[in-house]
Amino acid sequence: MKTTSIMIVGVGGQGSLLASKLLGQLLVDEGYDVKVSEVHGMSQRGGSVVTYVRYGDKVYSPIVTEGEADYIISFEKLEAARYAAFLKTDGQMVVNTQEIDPMPVIIGAATYPTDVLGELKAKGLKIDDFDALTPAVEAGSSKAVNIVLMGRFAKYVNIPYERWIAAIEKAVKPKFVEMNKRAFELGYHS
Repeated sequence: MKTTSIMIVGVGGQGSLLASKLLGQLLVDEGYDVKVSEVHGMSQRGGSVVTYVRYGDKVYSPIVTEGEADYIISFEKLEAARYAAFLKTDGQMVVNTQEIDPMPVIIGAATYPTDVLGELKAKGLKIDDFDALTPAVEAGSSKAVNIVLMGRFAKYVNIPYERWIAAIEKAVKPKFVEMNKRAFELGYHS
C-alpha cells in the first residue's frame, strides 16, 4: 500500500493534538505503520498549528511536503488557505467554516478575507466545507469541533464506523468519551 499523507491544521487550542492522537490510534489498530509528527507552530491559543499523520505498509518520515498531502483537515478557513499548497492535485480538504481572527485582524492591522474558500475552489481544489461548530455545541462543547471534523473526514477513508468509535474510547479521557462519540456521530452524518 502506498503511504497516505494527512495534515491537520488549525489554531492553537482547537484540539489538533487530540485529533492526531485519535487518528494515529485508529490507524495503528488497523495494522498500519503510522508516523505522527509533533505539533509545529504556536501551540498556545491563537497561533497556527499543523500536525502530520502518515500511514501505509512502511512509513519512513512523518513530514508532509508541498504537493504531497492526500488530505488536509482544516479547523479554520484561513488555515486551509495557509496550507493549500501542500494538497496533492487530486487531494481532498475537509474544512470547518468557522472564522477565528488571527492577531493582525484582532489588533486592526488587517481584515479577515471575505471569500477564502471560494478562492480555493476557483483554483480547482476539492473542498468539503461545513459548519463543525454547531454540531460540536450540540454534542456538548464547542471544543468538540476536532471530533466533529474527524467524523466528517471518516467518510473519505475505508475504515468502519465502529473502529472509529473504538479509537475514540481509547484516545479520549473517560469522562469525555460519550460527548466525543456524539460529536463524531454528528460529523459523520452531516
